[in-house]
Amino acid sequence: MAEHFYPLRVAEILPETEEANSIRFAVPGDLTEAFQFRAGQHLTLRATIDGEEVRRNYSLCTAPAEGELKVTVKRIAGGVFSNWVADSLKVGDMVDVMTPHGSFTTPFDPAAMRRYVGFAGGSGITPVMSLIRTALTTEPESRFTLFYGNRDASSIIFLEALAALKDRYLGRFELYHFLSHEEGDVELFNGMLDRETCDAAIAHLVGDVEAVDAWFICGPGPMMDAAEAALLERDVTRDKIHIERFTAGRPSAALAAQMAALQQEAAGQTLSITLDGRTRKVEFSADNILDSARESGLSAPFACKAGVCATCRAKVVHGKVEMAARYGLTDEEIAAGYVLTCQSVPVGSDVAVDYDA
Repeated sequence: MAEHFYPLRVAEILPETEEANSIRFAVPGDLTEAFQFRAGQHLTLRATIDGEEVRRNYSLCTAPAEGELKVTVKRIAGGVFSNWVADSLKVGDMVDVMTPHGSFTTPFDPAAMRRYVGFAGGSGITPVMSLIRTALTTEPESRFTLFYGNRDASSIIFLEALAALKDRYLGRFELYHFLSHEEGDVELFNGMLDRETCDAAIAHLVGDVEAVDAWFICGPGPMMDAAEAALLERDVTRDKIHIERFTAGRPSAALAAQMAALQQEAAGQTLSITLDGRTRKVEFSADNILDSARESGLSAPFACKAGVCATCRAKVVHGKVEMAARYGLTDEEIAAGYVLTCQSVPVGSDVAVDYDA
């Protein structure tokens, strides 16, 4: 589908920590349906900063049933968008917002009795908070365990809100804080969520991994890698492990060289692109399918251009495509023929991709 941004008014800005603020947008009545979302999804925000268009993805921190469209933005050193939000954004300002998207979610069923476990670090709590709130309110018989890593108590986003959830859902919500720069009485909770700590947390605080229906992981790369590795070593199947990455690492030199060679071979090739019900022939004229589509005048959607957010997802309906980074897709989506067009290069002729699929 083509990208659709809507100007939304900032209704409220709530300080969460010294570095993070939650932004609540007012959604006009005629856009209520367009901005319905699933727990764990995110929004793409767009603004012109110092004369340049900047886009960033921020996860929704509320549950769909709460009726609030709210994201949390943490200031990042050198971050163009996050610093603009912290220093310049005001209540009443208008921000271009794309409708919700993302696959860091799971179906919830009021009749289900499930166990969920989350690993979060820093601002990675944002989508996990949406999932926690949804699980606890939607599934009265389900439990959620959260392992949350931060620098110290003052840097914990949603500190009071998490404590309130723990008090409200006694026996159903277990909360464990891990602090790298602040020592407590329990040695396990002193330090980062590295591989050793993840192993210990799973062994002592989860126990039977087979009893867990879904695992959610979001935060810094090393923490996510450690948690994922700990689960895979315990034979947890990948379909139960949900990972949301905010950034992607650099491709290896070998992969970069391989993709460069494919780009050179594909230069000038014609491919078919379906977008909003129309199919057009487009010349491969840039580094990837997405940029080639946009250079031809098509409004193909994008946000991160790093293979993380899946905003540019499309389905290969004919021919062959090679893809570099693929963090934003599940194994099932890849098996079904979906690619991230910002990371994809056509191989051979007669390639056709469908953004509407």
